[in-house]
Amino acid sequence: MAKSLSSLWLKSMRRMGKAQQAQGRRLFQSLVPTVAASPVRRAKPVKLPRPKAVKALRKPVAPPARAVSGLPGTWQKAYFSVPAAGQLATARRMLYWLYLPAAASPAPRPLVVMLHGCQQTATDFAISTRMNQLAERKGFAVLYPHQSATADAHRCWHWYQRATQEGQGDVRLIAEMMAHVQVKHALDPTRTYVAGLSAGAGLANILALHYPEKVAAVGLHSAPVFGTTDSPMSAYRAMQHGAGAAHSEAAHSFTAALPAFPGMPAILIHGARDAVVRRINMTQLTEQFTIFNAAAITRPEPVLRRYPARATGRHPRHAYESATWYAGRKPHLVSCEIEHLGHAWSGGDASVDFSAPEGPDATLMMWTFFAHHRRPAAG
Repeated sequence: MAKSLSSLWLKSMRRMGKAQQAQGRRLFQSLVPTVAASPVRRAKPVKLPRPKAVKALRKPVAPPARAVSGLPGTWQKAYFSVPAAGQLATARRMLYWLYLPAAASPAPRPLVVMLHGCQQTATDFAISTRMNQLAERKGFAVLYPHQSATADAHRCWHWYQRATQEGQGDVRLIAEMMAHVQVKHALDPTRTYVAGLSAGAGLANILALHYPEKVAAVGLHSAPVFGTTDSPMSAYRAMQHGAGAAHSEAAHSFTAALPAFPGMPAILIHGARDAVVRRINMTQLTEQFTIFNAAAITRPEPVLRRYPARATGRHPRHAYESATWYAGRKPHLVSCEIEHLGHAWSGGDASVDFSAPEGPDATLMMWTFFAHHRRPAAG
């Protein structure tokens, strides 16, 4: 199966630009199970390391200084685990990073949960998005769950698996991690938001939809369509061609199974030149979220806006256009397509992969949208 998938991928790659080709190949390979090297090959280069060599290997694992360079807040590394079912099972454990602003807050802080994409780490994502810098200015906390290389060789979240789309696995673990962090740091449970890029956006979507009582709004950057995949092959088809009519069926099936679903405010951002997760995914996600939010949206026709490119000044940006659906006077669903942007976080730090320095600033756009929304307090 892996051989046929690779052949399919290479044929489509000939039609892509060189920059997008390199990114796309890495992400597609992350969907295909990795064959472990033989014990002989693994054992051959192993030598007894000196103490200095051990320290050198561990340095790249946790580089917090670069992610919060010049910021006065705290950048904390911790692990979260939940008890496993059964006497012989081991507890599931996940690394996370947390940024807390330095200034005191008179009220509980909001929380933004950030889910990185394939080939990224939590610290990469913090650098790329500059979400910590914005959190310091606006006064909210930021949680970065980290997918381990043990769980996936490419550090991908398994958004395309049926069990994940049903709210199991990492979805439940991260939901409980959110609750743990909120209690530990006295954060505001009514203002929790989830955002992600690519595979991280796919998981953020599933997390928000399965825990609407915990998540007030979701931000999806370069996200795949929801609920139509169950294998690497179907995931690849969706990323490249969308899901056909299945995307509408998946959204209606989801809402029919949860008649009390309160809706989910969402902002969707996508590059018009994304050759890894093509723009058809945003079109179909937008249709899915109009179904999810049908009861809340008061204006069936969106408000369309067009923003020109800006080549000079402190903040150059690509041209982009947005469509906004309102609930009363509040934006409830926003879809934003950015011209000339590939598979990268818009307005990000160019020193890391999957990050484009030209705007618009996706980080600020998401927070501006999130600030309109909160969930009623439990009870």
